[in-house]
Amino acid sequence: MNIFVLMKRTFDTEEKISIQSGAIQEDGAEFIINPYDEYAIEEAIQLRDEHGGEVTVVTVSSEDAEKQLRTALAMGCDQAVLLNVEDDLEEWDQYSASTILYHYFKEKDASLILAGNVAIDGGSGQVAPRLAELLGFSYVTTITSIQIDGDSASIERDAEGDVEVISADLPLVVTAQQGLNEPRYPSLPGIMKAKKKPLEELELDDLDLDEDDVPYKIKTIERFLPEKKEGGKVLSGELQDQVKELTDLLRNEAKVI
Repeated sequence: MNIFVLMKRTFDTEEKISIQSGAIQEDGAEFIINPYDEYAIEEAIQLRDEHGGEVTVVTVSSEDAEKQLRTALAMGCDQAVLLNVEDDLEEWDQYSASTILYHYFKEKDASLILAGNVAIDGGSGQVAPRLAELLGFSYVTTITSIQIDGDSASIERDAEGDVEVISADLPLVVTAQQGLNEPRYPSLPGIMKAKKKPLEELELDDLDLDEDDVPYKIKTIERFLPEKKEGGKVLSGELQDQVKELTDLLRNEAKVI
């Protein structure tokens, strides 16, 4: 099987993020593999081990994403591809990324393409379905189980708390939901092997594309951090007095009654 995984380099949302002049400051920020993509990587490795073939992890990003690609290789992927747009595009969005990926994949004999259900920074979940549409592949989102039998797949997907069971033919695009598996941590031998595994870097020219072919279609109005929550208030005294004070607070401060 020729298995591919779409990976995104994202901000670590557990760390502090700084915004200046409406832009997220990358200096000093921590970056990780999008957590949902880790489920996709783990599932791809397990399917490779069961059915044979190779796992290739692909990202549209800058040279800074090499660290995350090496982590995916250390987890067990066989090779990595960086579609480097740093010198060609100031910004790119879901339309840009899916178009670039299409021009990479259209010459590939992909059996299965996995991706995370959403990225934790943007949360749109658009790139994989857009790519599937461009390639003419069937796609299933939010999967929690996948079994491959020859040229077909039996899939369970999360349908807002319910479970749908779907059969689909390969080639296929699927997006991974939490619960699909438990992603492994890279082992020390895996980290050492990852340094020698192939990492191919391509630019737009290599895909016969230029900047005008992949325009940025999203207009960002504003970026801001959520307002800091004020500390809570603890009421004391007699119960009757607490009820009166609470009522006053709800009416005059919270203005909910």
